[in-house]
Amino acid sequence: MYRILRAGNRGRNCIAKWRHFGRDCTTSTVSKEALDRYHPGVTLHGYQVERVEEVPELYLTAIKLSHLQTGAEHLHIARDDSNNVFSVGFRTTPMDDTGVSHILEHTVLCGSHRYPCRDPFFKMLNRSLSTFMNAWTASDYTMYPFSTQNGKDFQNLLSVYLDAVFFPNLDKLDFLQEGWRLEHGATEDRASPITFKGVVFNEMKGAMSSAAQLYAVGCQNRLLPSHTYSYNSGGDPIAILDLTHQQLKDFHASHYHPSNARFFTYGDQPLDAHLQLINESALEHFQRIDSDTDIPDETVWTEKRSAAITCPPDTMAPDPDKQTTVSVSYLLPRITKVDESFEVSLLASLLISGPTSPFYEALLDANIGSDYSPVCGYDGSTRDASFSIGLQGIHQDDEERVRGIIQETLNKVVREGFEADRIEAVLHSVELAQRHQSTTFGIQIISSLMPMWNQDGDPISSLQLDRLVASFKRKLAENPRYLQDLVQRYFIDNNHQLWLEMSPDSEYTPKQEKEEAAKLEERLRELTNDDKEQVYQTGLQLADAQNQEADISCLPTVTISDIDPKTKRTVIKTENLSGSYVQLHEQPTNGVTYFRGVSPLGALDTDLLLYLPLFCNIVTQMGTDESNFREFAKQEELKTGGLSVSPHIVQNASSTDAYELGIVLGSHCLDRKLDDMMNLWQQIFNSVTLSDHDRLSTLIRMEASDLSNSVAFMGHAFAMRGAASAVSTVGKLSELTGGITQIDGSCKASLLQVPPQGNQGEGWCLWEWSEHRDRWDLQILLIQVDSPIAPGSKGVSTFLNGVTDDDRQTQRDRLFKVSSHDITDTADRYLGERWYSSYLIGPENDATKQGGWTLQE
Repeated sequence: MYRILRAGNRGRNCIAKWRHFGRDCTTSTVSKEALDRYHPGVTLHGYQVERVEEVPELYLTAIKLSHLQTGAEHLHIARDDSNNVFSVGFRTTPMDDTGVSHILEHTVLCGSHRYPCRDPFFKMLNRSLSTFMNAWTASDYTMYPFSTQNGKDFQNLLSVYLDAVFFPNLDKLDFLQEGWRLEHGATEDRASPITFKGVVFNEMKGAMSSAAQLYAVGCQNRLLPSHTYSYNSGGDPIAILDLTHQQLKDFHASHYHPSNARFFTYGDQPLDAHLQLINESALEHFQRIDSDTDIPDETVWTEKRSAAITCPPDTMAPDPDKQTTVSVSYLLPRITKVDESFEVSLLASLLISGPTSPFYEALLDANIGSDYSPVCGYDGSTRDASFSIGLQGIHQDDEERVRGIIQETLNKVVREGFEADRIEAVLHSVELAQRHQSTTFGIQIISSLMPMWNQDGDPISSLQLDRLVASFKRKLAENPRYLQDLVQRYFIDNNHQLWLEMSPDSEYTPKQEKEEAAKLEERLRELTNDDKEQVYQTGLQLADAQNQEADISCLPTVTISDIDPKTKRTVIKTENLSGSYVQLHEQPTNGVTYFRGVSPLGALDTDLLLYLPLFCNIVTQMGTDESNFREFAKQEELKTGGLSVSPHIVQNASSTDAYELGIVLGSHCLDRKLDDMMNLWQQIFNSVTLSDHDRLSTLIRMEASDLSNSVAFMGHAFAMRGAASAVSTVGKLSELTGGITQIDGSCKASLLQVPPQGNQGEGWCLWEWSEHRDRWDLQILLIQVDSPIAPGSKGVSTFLNGVTDDDRQTQRDRLFKVSSHDITDTADRYLGERWYSSYLIGPENDATKQGGWTLQE
């Protein structure tokens, strides 16, 4: 049944699109075939199958194997998903702050025995059709995942990844580039001062200047002080300068071994081919060892502890006098205890998620701070889980008040428990999450499983959500106070709890700079004249290596002939109902209905446009005439996966002189709750209320805090928007609604509590880039064109941007005909200084002092 959302007397026409699936994905061909083919005890390509289990709620079959010669573990997920995934992970347990595991993660990707060219990982970006390529270092593991929809590409990437992690070159120059080095400020100028340089060194200087990151690291270090978690796995900038090349190689030898590895494959490609390549390319060249990377049990405290740390002041803070953060963290059961971990994660959601949760009401509605503390909720990323709760953006004098509120809230929960609707809402979110299909499902699985699997837990049991939910419901039925008992046991009676307070220190950054300067002075004093000459020559050598044209002929590649010249089409039906355009189509969405809508806006003054994101953020969180914001939030959680509203700014696909500005609506729900979801939207359109000033103030403060905290991690994105704003009308609109101007406006609004008060225009197509090690060519463009689309998102591009499958086929045909001359000619015409704009976010420096820059403070 198809319906259209009507805005009623108080709304505009709403361009709406519906997708309502017509067939249920209750079976998976690939999953069934795997279930029939593989059985415990079967050996193939050096592996033995240990366990095979179907997980029907996720439409997959899980196969657990071990490599007989090395003991390497392998988990394969057979599922009808063309976006196949590979990952290899290692338990990495650094025992200092030098960032050895982080620097090693970077360095192994700089060249290997079979692929000795410089940076093969990044060179593969334009020789592959990958939908995901990355690597990351966690507190106790390092993993290297990729995904692709192309079978040949999968084998190519697998070969490169295996050689990188097991047979890296680990050259001294690569260590100096990725880790740290002494080098002249101007590499070719002997007279320029010698300074510290290095990719990870500079990365961690940036990361550890963020108050949120400082708080997260400080909390973990102090809550889990007995072993590897007491150190910063990413690296403390000053400690990084103590790491040697030999220590890096030793760490690789002891940690990057198959006996310490966990392999993961996912998708619809055959497991046998994966195992054969992994065995022949890597594992058969090793013997089993004792990797000795186990993490011992954390010593449980008998008394509660407190600690205080400092951070640099936030120059963008809405209120400079309210920059203190305080929270309490509790040590919880080991993450390998799957049932307990699941139950505590549910408990955490009940305690903090949404306006009807106890801590939201007690802490956020009290208007003491700007938002929850940076470390908040359930954390299952370490061997022992933890739960944290607190506030940021408070006055230092309110610290004791916050502590009292937290304690009293927990006591109140023990006394009164949770409403049945709240428990049902959290379980509903679990069901909806398992049915919701994303294009990154395989990556999400290994990302969620790796922390527990890394600690020798059972990864398959964590996938069996139906069993976990049924077990929880049974315990709750047998003991109605079950959740209250958990609160009593894990929080109130738990002495292993850390109270952490962080306050700003105006001398924090100067102290860090002085410490680095002292370290540099110490190193320079130790240098002989021969050492200084070596520093100079090494800098030239590294610069020369970086600038050389790499011979990448050794790397595998896909070619244009491996790419389907035809666009994958989506069947779309369109109708016109009461003047509104409606787009509909059926997809296998596992019993979930997805909705999108666009409400076009008329001409908006710049002053009003600045408030559009704020309006979008609050309009579904203020309540309606029928329901206050708490009751509305409860119904939203019970009936939907959330209602979203966001600005809609889209360049016209066929004209640079036109664009569309509006508001995008989005939501999804279980099919059986479709009427309930649409009723909630009808309330928003017909009877939303904006008169609760206390609620409005809370939402504005939270929005300002989130935007302000995002600058440290998303500075490059804000800089790109800033640069685009100078050369494009659409770019200017995007910056106003999502750039530094928006952050500044939100921070001012949070202080002044300004209530929020809706084109056609001109624009130019714009190419943007930020300073990352990106590669560009036709194959990369086709990766973007051919990115996998989840069933619930098919047709969205046509609906939002007006680009049809015919348009995409035309574009595809043109792309296949592009020549190098075409690219050069386009670059000459459009990338010259005529359209050039730069945007810098950061402190004033020598470059900005030279003039030509407009300073915004």
